[in-house]
Amino acid sequence: MTDLLYKRDSAWLKLSEEEKDQVFSLADAYKLFLDVGKTERESADEIKKQAEQNGYVSIESVLSGGQAFKPGLKVYAQNKGKSIILIVVGKENISSGMNIVGGHIDSPRLDLKQVPFYEDSDIAMLKTHYYGGIKKYQWASLPLALHGIVMTKDNKKVNIVIGEDETDPVFFISDLLPHLAKDQMQKKASEFIEGEDLNLIIGNIPSENEDSKEKVKENVLKLINEKYGITEKDFLTAELEVVPAGKARDVGIDRSMISAYGHDDRVCSYAGMRSIFEVNNPTLTAVGMFMDKEEVGSNGNTGSNSMYFENIIAELINLQEDNYSDLYVRRSFMNSKVLSADVNAAYDPNFKSAYDKPNTGLMGYGLQVTKYTGSRGKSSCNDANAEFLSEVRNIFESNGVVWQTGELGKVDQGGGGTIAYILANYGAEVVDCGVPMLSMHAPYELLSKVDLFMAYKGYKSFLNR
Repeated sequence: MTDLLYKRDSAWLKLSEEEKDQVFSLADAYKLFLDVGKTERESADEIKKQAEQNGYVSIESVLSGGQAFKPGLKVYAQNKGKSIILIVVGKENISSGMNIVGGHIDSPRLDLKQVPFYEDSDIAMLKTHYYGGIKKYQWASLPLALHGIVMTKDNKKVNIVIGEDETDPVFFISDLLPHLAKDQMQKKASEFIEGEDLNLIIGNIPSENEDSKEKVKENVLKLINEKYGITEKDFLTAELEVVPAGKARDVGIDRSMISAYGHDDRVCSYAGMRSIFEVNNPTLTAVGMFMDKEEVGSNGNTGSNSMYFENIIAELINLQEDNYSDLYVRRSFMNSKVLSADVNAAYDPNFKSAYDKPNTGLMGYGLQVTKYTGSRGKSSCNDANAEFLSEVRNIFESNGVVWQTGELGKVDQGGGGTIAYILANYGAEVVDCGVPMLSMHAPYELLSKVDLFMAYKGYKSFLNR
């Protein structure tokens, strides 16, 4: 009789003794990945570094004939330093289809404006423009770091990271003290702090130049120039991101969880990376996609809407087929099956009214499969079909993957999306499948280590089939 009923159980209770050790070792490696990859550029570089350590070669070396193109070949293709694709060539031709795990490595943040520097009341500040869906008030009164690149007049690229080393200074966005916040507290939460008020405080010591009208700003720029050799004009072409300072940390007396910036969606990308490293000679070509721009709609030449992935597959098919045709590319995508690897909101006991609990993922209960996303009436969603869901279910259950289903909150509460619809538009079978977590899109997010492990285990079983 009990087989007739569906009941979720904690994934922690389903682990073998060996797996318990694997959960914590995987989590430790993941924290290091987060610490060195706080931007999409840094994450892509770290994935490339680890891929090369695991026997992957560049797409350029393959296309130039430096590497024999054959089954089992491991290839990486990095797109403008901001996204990266890992491919393990299958025994069957690519036109037969691919098994794909696709995540993204950009996260909500603040970007510096192109003319960021200004001074007010002897405080030097930087203007920002927020990127992705954030609660703006959450970014005030936090230690913040600056990451990115500056291109100089002579086209030299200068890498900048300030605020991560223990000896570094950090930066700060001020908030209004409660004693003076009478008017502020009457506003809607979305208006507590306006986008134009997210200004980064970077200095307070004035220069000794009596002729300067902005002495603190001048002193700050002088210090920047001394260390990096760049001027204010160089910031016109810079790409600098403001992120929370500090490292990923264990949470809980039992160390069962991780608090960090950028879980969305570096946790699924990390699980996907680790899983494809364990794919060697697959029947169908295995692919790990780690993309940029998901938080702002996946557009642009490094997002999933770009032609980059399709172009790479076309190049590889051209090496494989005697008489290249675009039909081979179309067939490849039509025959592909995809796990859109992105996080989802776990049930939060502090905010029960936002969720339909039976249809929401629970933290610590394993990998979460989301049949559809979208907003309210499933607007702009990918809605996976029952046949593919059943196939994914059987893969997971035959490989001991603890999984659950879940939507993004109550029907009329809000909604969201992933890159799932993009590959589905090619005709591929796609379902969202990722890690449930708390405080999504906050500067610090929270997840359970066992859910990371089940994502890795699930992605690996999918790619290896």
